[in-house]
Amino acid sequence: MNDEIQHILSGKSQVKHGDFIQTIISFLRRSEATSDLVKEDKHFKEKETKSLIEFIQLNNLWVENLNLENYISQGAEQKVYLKDDKSVLKLNDSIYYTSWVDYLNNLLLNNYFFSDTAYQLLGFYKSDTILYAVVEQPFVKATEKTNLDLVKQFMLSNGFENTRNNDYINKNYGIILEDLHDENVLTQNGFLFFIDTVFYII
Repeated sequence: MNDEIQHILSGKSQVKHGDFIQTIISFLRRSEATSDLVKEDKHFKEKETKSLIEFIQLNNLWVENLNLENYISQGAEQKVYLKDDKSVLKLNDSIYYTSWVDYLNNLLLNNYFFSDTAYQLLGFYKSDTILYAVVEQPFVKATEKTNLDLVKQFMLSNGFENTRNNDYINKNYGIILEDLHDENVLTQNGFLFFIDTVFYII
């Protein structure tokens, strides 16, 4: 893996809005190292979530007074709300990932590759039994339909190989980027904006 990316994921280097994310990753890794948590355990994420909630409560990281009236949309993994004319709030339950660390790494990778749509982790929110990360992201209003051939060209020029449909891999970096369809990559005035990324580390 590229040294710069490795340093960001390990907390040795900084990335936009990364400090808070890296702090939580560091806590979760320490918790894993000092417990019997094994990622292959089918109850791994459940135990990890319990540790994360304890950390959230201890450090007062709950996001209070969320205005959930300005609902925009939702997918399998998150709910999206308009905060104002400059940003949106997203509630993500990390369902696409086998661990919260993997989800948080996704945020760091997004902020490294696509700083113009960087996520800022505000804290966490719980609804019934579901834990959500609350992130803020710049609001991008599409001015035209995204041409997926241009997305493919952009990814190829940056070292990502198309594996299938809208999924890509960069073997040099050791990362996969999936689901780059025209609702996750918007076009504004001829420029591509990656607003919903799904990064995985190989």
